[in-house]
Amino acid sequence: MSSNRGFTQINFDENKGKKFRRSSSSMIMRVALVLSIIAVFFVGMIVLTITSSNNLMNIDKNQMSNVPSNILPSYSSCSFSSFDNQTNLSGWFFKCDNPITTIIVVHDSGSNRLPFGVNMIDMIEQWLDNNYNVFLFDLRNSGESGGDITTYGYLEWMDVIGAISQVRQISVTTDVVLYGIGSGNTACLMAYDKLPPKDIKEHELDSYDPEILNLGYDQSYIIGMIFDSPAKNSDDYIKTKVKQTQFLGMLTQNFVPYAIRISAGEGDSVNMIAEISRLPIPVCILYGGHDMYIGADKIDQVVNERNRLNSTITASQMIPGAGYLESFSSGKELYMKTVLNFLQSYFIKS
Repeated sequence: MSSNRGFTQINFDENKGKKFRRSSSSMIMRVALVLSIIAVFFVGMIVLTITSSNNLMNIDKNQMSNVPSNILPSYSSCSFSSFDNQTNLSGWFFKCDNPITTIIVVHDSGSNRLPFGVNMIDMIEQWLDNNYNVFLFDLRNSGESGGDITTYGYLEWMDVIGAISQVRQISVTTDVVLYGIGSGNTACLMAYDKLPPKDIKEHELDSYDPEILNLGYDQSYIIGMIFDSPAKNSDDYIKTKVKQTQFLGMLTQNFVPYAIRISAGEGDSVNMIAEISRLPIPVCILYGGHDMYIGADKIDQVVNERNRLNSTITASQMIPGAGYLESFSSGKELYMKTVLNFLQSYFIKS
């Protein structure tokens, strides 16, 4: 009798063990399946990110349309090198008699040296008439310049440095005003940050590229900046484009900017609201009141923070009804008046 009870107990324990082993095996399979799905998802995200990054960097050059020479003010064609000494850039230099300073226009990605088309000639003539030299040039992979990728400011800052160095050679002025448009704002701010401050201490020199230190000028050579549609963060110019143009862009919008930065050799994005608000030089901000790309409300925050810290050297103008980079075309007279008033308020003949 006791022998049968023992046999029954052994069978029960064996069945219990088999059920446990089957349960454990099933759990392992479920975990493996979940991990496989997660792995496939991450691999897919990596592939999508790389594909989208390549699509955004390898855009076609926006060739400049033929502009009749008789409607352009007199200019000199320029060919010069970017700071990387590997990219040949092309530009136009417009000079006037007794210039106050030189305005360097830095266009948006996918644009060229005439970001507002032939209508921009009216603004160029206005600047010349009021004693401001003008330098227009094509960033890399734009217009007539060399280069085969666009990085939304993360490499283009070197083009801005190249343009400043070129102006320094050909202009009689002793300083420049940078005028950024769209992602050109990123390039302007990065170029400024790469230059050493005027009163740099000896022990701080090691934190700067020796070739930058050999340029022969510092941040003080840039005496003012004009920003058309500045973002809060430099990655914002890329994120929106990813969402609007790339497959599953809502999922990859935060990864693609990082991939582009890494491709350009830049680890961090630019906190533009902080950079712009702290600039110790006069700043002018223009933007469209109906900007849905960067967001007019976000640009309002840039303006408010700038005014909070540096209101005495700040000008700004919102163009009602204008979308992203439409401020000039939608409100040309107000736009030109704002820029000219800014220039004449802070940069006049001594």
